[in-house]
Amino acid sequence: MKRDGSGIKQLTFDERVNWFPHISTDAKKVVFLSFPEGTQGHPENKDVILRLMESEGGETKDLESFFGGQGTINVNSWAPDSRLFAYVEYSLEIAK
Repeated sequence: MKRDGSGIKQLTFDERVNWFPHISTDAKKVVFLSFPEGTQGHPENKDVILRLMESEGGETKDLESFFGGQGTINVNSWAPDSRLFAYVEYSLEIAK
């Protein structure tokens, strides 16, 4: 979408529930979190996939699969040179 909110364009067309797109600082790439099909909203504590694609759309590349969800990429965490991206992977501890 353009800065003024116009020109909205869908970039993903799979069955998964895709959230939290973060555009790289050079505006060439987008990283986003992909939840399992049928997920309602963007909950925590799910098996998710961190995916990468060109900012104009096209093929996605799966970067990492892990336990996460809400809280994994809440803020844009691209390095200034757009070469690296930070995210949070977490696990649950079972109280004894």
